[in-house]
Amino acid sequence: MGALGAIGHFIMTPLYYGISAVLVGWHWLFSEVLRMDPDGGGTWVLSIIGLTLTVRALLIPLFVKQIKSSRNMQLIQPKVKELQKKYGHDRERLAQETMKLYKETGTNPFASCLPIIIQMPIFLALFRLLDHHAANGSGIAFLSEKLASSFGKSELFGAIPLKATFLKPEGSTAVQIVAALLVVAMTATTFTTQRQLMSKNMPPDALSGPYAQQQKLLLYVLPVVFAVGGIAFPIGVLFYWTTSNLWTMGQQFYVIRNNPAPGTAAAKAKADRDRAKALRHGHGAVAEGVATEVAEVEAPRTQGRQQPKKQSREQRKKAAPPRPVAGAKPKAQAPTKPKGQPNTKPKKQATTPPAKPKAKPKTKPDPEGEQQ
Repeated sequence: MGALGAIGHFIMTPLYYGISAVLVGWHWLFSEVLRMDPDGGGTWVLSIIGLTLTVRALLIPLFVKQIKSSRNMQLIQPKVKELQKKYGHDRERLAQETMKLYKETGTNPFASCLPIIIQMPIFLALFRLLDHHAANGSGIAFLSEKLASSFGKSELFGAIPLKATFLKPEGSTAVQIVAALLVVAMTATTFTTQRQLMSKNMPPDALSGPYAQQQKLLLYVLPVVFAVGGIAFPIGVLFYWTTSNLWTMGQQFYVIRNNPAPGTAAAKAKADRDRAKALRHGHGAVAEGVATEVAEVEAPRTQGRQQPKKQSREQRKKAAPPRPVAGAKPKAQAPTKPKGQPNTKPKKQATTPPAKPKAKPKTKPDPEGEQQ
């Protein structure tokens, strides 16, 4: 146990220095520059929020890596399913082929958990800093004893000690109300963040399989964990975690809206917005191009393979061409007119029957002539 304690102290000491430096820096800004009450609860709450924003800004590169990894995981899910069908009977071969696929596509299945994993030591260091050292007035790292005592005595609105928890409200009902509201906000933001990722930025193929099961687990398990653990957190720590969740939700909303994964509901919504924007500015050709791109992306996903219709034996006989009879001469086929060529065959004109010649009038014989 002594060895584990030494290892934990070795890991946490640099975090104590880093967190206390940022926290004290924000407190100096609000108390010395903005002339706020250095012992007031509002000053310390704003200092904690400033610490949260600083930490989350430093984690932006990891968040970008998380987004890329999550997107790759979504896009390769059809290939993962094919591997499962092909090597489902051989778990060892399936694991090898899956890791090979991850390596070829540059996908890290654990990258989506990096921001949470890295934030946990920071969260634990802040928890120890505020719950143990600051609450008891014992300084550590850059947090002097004077500043620790100031935080331990600080009260939000003059009635809510920042070191108090829901389980230890120090006889104040207001502490339990504020703690409950912060726990609900922390839980709701966690659920909303995960929900908007699954409903808007995951293609239909990725809604089933191991990755989808992992996302559903995070959707329902993380809020429960935060709700159960939140009642033991000090008010100051609850402000840190709620602010961090709000940052995550806003950051993810921005990414989903402006850079969605292809083939998702968010991608279709962005294409519709781009097309409407192009039409408003009079760029009709651009709008048509966007619509064409969306149609090309959605066509392979929406059009399935047409199955041939089942026919009876009589229908197949009727549809089949007649077989030639042995010894029979093939019939000469009439020349076919090519499509699109006008009909040049002269029309048959109506003919009228020829007029009958008129009969000559009969002349009477001349009697004198006969006599002569």
